[in-house]
Amino acid sequence: MKIVIPHAGIVLLIGPSNSGKSTLLRGLVEQDILLPSEIVSSDEFRKLVGDVEFIDWKDRPKEEADALYETYQQISKEAFGMMDAVIGARCRMNKLTFVDATHLHPDDRKRYIAMAKENHVPVVALILDTDQDQLLERDLHRDNPRGKRRIKQQYQVFKREKRFVKKEGYRAIYTVRPSDSVEWIRGANPLELDVGNGVDIIGDVHGCFDELIELLVKLGYEENEDGFYIHPYGRTFLSLGDIMSRGPKSFEAMTFFHRHVDRGLAHMIDSNHGWKIARYLGGRNVTLSHGDEWIVETLERYEAEHGEEAVNELKETWRSFLLKAPSHLVLKQSAVPVAVCAHAGIKDEFIGKESHAISDFCRYGDTDGFHGDGRPVRKDWTVHHHNSLLILWGHDPKPRPLMMNNTLNIDQGAVFGGELTAYRYPERTLLSVKGKADYSGSDSNPLEELAKKRLDPPNIALFQNGYSVETETYGEVAIPKAQIIPTIDAISHYTVPVEELIYIPPTMSPTPKASTIDGFLEHPQDAIDYYRSLGIKRMVAEKKHMGSRGIVLLFKDEEAGESAIGRETLGVIYTRTGRRFFHEDVEGRVLQSLQESLEKDGYFARYGTDYVLLDAEIMPWNLKAKELIHRQYAHVAEQALMDRGRLTEKLEAAVGEHEGISAWLTEYEEKLHHAGVFKDVYETYCWDVETLEDIQIAPFHVLAHSGETFFDQPHTWHMEKNREFARLSPLFVETEFKVIGDDASEQDVIDWWLEMTEDGHEGIVIKPETFLARSKGKLVQPAIKVRGLKYLHIIYGMDYTQPGNLDRLRKRNVSKKQKLALRQFALGLEGIRRFVDGESLERIHECALGTLASNADPVDPRL
Repeated sequence: MKIVIPHAGIVLLIGPSNSGKSTLLRGLVEQDILLPSEIVSSDEFRKLVGDVEFIDWKDRPKEEADALYETYQQISKEAFGMMDAVIGARCRMNKLTFVDATHLHPDDRKRYIAMAKENHVPVVALILDTDQDQLLERDLHRDNPRGKRRIKQQYQVFKREKRFVKKEGYRAIYTVRPSDSVEWIRGANPLELDVGNGVDIIGDVHGCFDELIELLVKLGYEENEDGFYIHPYGRTFLSLGDIMSRGPKSFEAMTFFHRHVDRGLAHMIDSNHGWKIARYLGGRNVTLSHGDEWIVETLERYEAEHGEEAVNELKETWRSFLLKAPSHLVLKQSAVPVAVCAHAGIKDEFIGKESHAISDFCRYGDTDGFHGDGRPVRKDWTVHHHNSLLILWGHDPKPRPLMMNNTLNIDQGAVFGGELTAYRYPERTLLSVKGKADYSGSDSNPLEELAKKRLDPPNIALFQNGYSVETETYGEVAIPKAQIIPTIDAISHYTVPVEELIYIPPTMSPTPKASTIDGFLEHPQDAIDYYRSLGIKRMVAEKKHMGSRGIVLLFKDEEAGESAIGRETLGVIYTRTGRRFFHEDVEGRVLQSLQESLEKDGYFARYGTDYVLLDAEIMPWNLKAKELIHRQYAHVAEQALMDRGRLTEKLEAAVGEHEGISAWLTEYEEKLHHAGVFKDVYETYCWDVETLEDIQIAPFHVLAHSGETFFDQPHTWHMEKNREFARLSPLFVETEFKVIGDDASEQDVIDWWLEMTEDGHEGIVIKPETFLARSKGKLVQPAIKVRGLKYLHIIYGMDYTQPGNLDRLRKRNVSKKQKLALRQFALGLEGIRRFVDGESLERIHECALGTLASNADPVDPRL
């Protein structure tokens, strides 16, 4: 006989003492069919808690027998309590457990059946049917015989109980007799799928067959002579379900997937529409709606063309195909789980398990009643996802692939005129094709409904436990829980309203290694060499203004502001911490001046845009750093000049009186000079602001217009736009820049940097010419700052250039700063894309919130 051992769950051995349970299990371990850890024995647990596996109280005086019996019962109670705790833990871990005990009484079995059901794992009964004479014979040869009386009692109970086992709810029941020859088969988890050469996961098709074929071709699949779509590199495709209903070609989609799944070329998981259609095809009385009724029309046409026998055969083929679809699939790479595919979602504790409750959750998600039109009210199950597995799901159409809390929705409503999306694994990239029409015939288009709710407040609960953002430029960016709560608190109290908080600019790093050029901590040559080592030949060097980073969102008029962010406004100007840059009255006057200048020039009409989004430096520095300058720089400079000046005077007077005074005087003359440089440097960037004309705004990135971003434009284009803005308004100022291409231009930039920094300017920023630059497929630093010798006095201290200090500073580690810069850069661009694409406020906010939260990651602020 063949016995199939489930991949996980509980196998209950049922049989009296001496029926061969322990011997059988030892044999399975020796044959490498079971692991020792997969066996839980009541005898072993009695030893663990009471040091003995059996106490013999027979042939003892009554007082002794009663005491020994009570002790044995107490040991057994504790042993089974501990044993059940271990079995329960293994069930939660989705592990297999053979339970070695007699299980002769129904209550003993019922608690394990209930435990298996609670943990969504199968329970199997393995009955060892050995006759009484053989049981008694075996007992004589035991180290601790149970005795004839006890064996006979157990056997009578066993004979009575084994007839009831069939009715107790096991997935399978096997009866083994001593004479039976058994072939043991270890079952694999049917919910696991090896990624192999790659898997392309496809969102809800809903009868959009033409779009499906277009997407497969775009993914690289080729049709062979038998009509099968094969990938040249051996990839397979996987449907998240709902391949039929609503759309125009459900028959073609069903036939297509059935053929490909049957050949092992594709996979499909269960879904709500698939389950309903399967029940209908099996003759169940179900209400067909929301496009399911079109399947009936399809089958009626098929019957009219091919006859009753053919349609019945087709119904059974489809029904069987749909019922075999797994509730979900766990993708594994190198035998390690990496992702989960489920139609409508899944709980963490359900992953890799099977039950009716799990199937229902995977089909419908987490629901709470119904709307008036019969659609379920959906609860957000993603907030409870906490493990590292990426969950890919559909069912609930979203305008764009939605990454939330390490779950990715790839149902973009193709049947409603949206897109059909595929997620490529292990590449972790998205690909989509546009739906050709709104085929649904429904009065309520979910994509249109979402557009109406675009500015609804974000659900903060989605973010509180940490989350991840899928970005186009960098991939997945994780935001840990520890950084979220204080950031949410800061946003609720201090930042501009979240609908205005579109983009938070990234931090910027110096070169990975400090300069080796004598006397310098930072030098342009190191930044140029860094980019050249990555294969980047052309760069742009821009003067680094010493001001404060500011984001300018300027609308052409207040109506445009209301359309974009929900209230009448000309825009907003805020800092890289999300706080308002100016007092509101000053901000209003600045925006009014900028809007009038651009409107007068016809800027908005010329470019066909309702707004412009700028990344800029706003000066003077003391506009935002007034407190820092007064409390730190001014005070430190004043005190240092006074103290060092006095000491220098005293040393000058004492020269010649004591040996060694000259050297000391030289040291303090240098330190007094450093203090003077320190004062000159910060004062260079400060001036009184009495009118608007005293404010300078230097935009260096034009980030977006209505319907378009400018990440595809080179930095030279952005600098030309900077010049254009400087001509349009007196508030805008031009930024000097140079292009680095050959040795001559390289030296020209170095000379320029030396000259400007000698005059006390901060330095330059060197960037690849392209806005987005990659090396060997990886995103490289979007910009490297190179600060001047003098300026760094206010960063690292007025005496930082002394040899000992400079040697120590050269060992600084900037790798964490660079990683942070890349993640923030990707988050910023992603937020802008979503704003431009008209996505929900929640989707935009997760990017800005992520950048602000990542600023809490401790990084040396001097870098």
